[in-house]
Amino acid sequence: MNSNDFISTGQDVIRIECEALEQLLERIDQSFYRACKAILSCDGRVVVVGMGKSGHIGGKIAATLASTGTPAFFVHPGEASHGDLGMITPGDLLIAISSSGETPEIITILPIIKRMDIPLIAFTGCCDSTLGEAADVCLDVAVAREACPHNLAPTASTTTTLAMGDALAIAILQSRGFSREDFARSHPGGVLGRRLLLYVEDVMHSGKDIPIVSSGTIVNEALHEISKKNLGMTGVTDGDGKLIGVYTDGDLRRTLNQSTDVATRLIDDVMTPGPQTVTPRTLAAEVVELMRKRSINGVFVVNDSGQPVGALNALDLMRSGIF
Repeated sequence: MNSNDFISTGQDVIRIECEALEQLLERIDQSFYRACKAILSCDGRVVVVGMGKSGHIGGKIAATLASTGTPAFFVHPGEASHGDLGMITPGDLLIAISSSGETPEIITILPIIKRMDIPLIAFTGCCDSTLGEAADVCLDVAVAREACPHNLAPTASTTTTLAMGDALAIAILQSRGFSREDFARSHPGGVLGRRLLLYVEDVMHSGKDIPIVSSGTIVNEALHEISKKNLGMTGVTDGDGKLIGVYTDGDLRRTLNQSTDVATRLIDDVMTPGPQTVTPRTLAAEVVELMRKRSINGVFVVNDSGQPVGALNALDLMRSGIF
């Protein structure tokens, strides 16, 4: 195979799997609705089982459900008949994944599942199979062909199964009103959690640490405030304490280039008026994007009256770990 052969093969695989997903769209129907309602009605956990590649997909589906507000976990069906079936209890719901619908390890545990009166949702490419017939809801994930040239290796079928699982998880997420804060609470240890849970008020400098001078202050005094507070900027407030301007290290360079006498010039003449501000409940991640978009290194935090209650710069955001 030459380079063009590799590229052509890769494109064919993607094309076959896209076609399989297009066909799957037509099967998001009343059966899908019944599956959603069954999961929403479940008082216990959603237990996902599957062998081989279906098992790998099942593990991902269970993880997605668990991280989006539906308690779920994966059980290996081969181990289930050797003791792990005790992990499934009355009140749970079972999602069984089998392309053929005849996977022996799954078929073996079906009678026990039925005796426990546990609702069963099947993901299968053959709804008239043993699994499909036993299921309370059968979701058809059949494909016309696998992307494998021998039509053997699970490729397109695992893609459609994964997509069906994602569709269920997101539909249920929306029905539950699961928010991004809820999602973040399931991911507190990583960058994702910090981006979704960390607010400006958690990282800003406040109180006496806010660099502020009043309108009418001499530039030289403003420079002292910048150096003292070490944020590379100072805010300028009016007589009511409202933020009306900002003066930064960059402004200082421009001031010096203009040969301005910093010992006599007022800060009002050289400040940047109408500065960009945020609120204490702005997500810190949003401030990162704001700074990138506006090419600024710091921002002031104001209350509803426009008075500064905090300040932060890019270094504060880097220390917070959301970059």
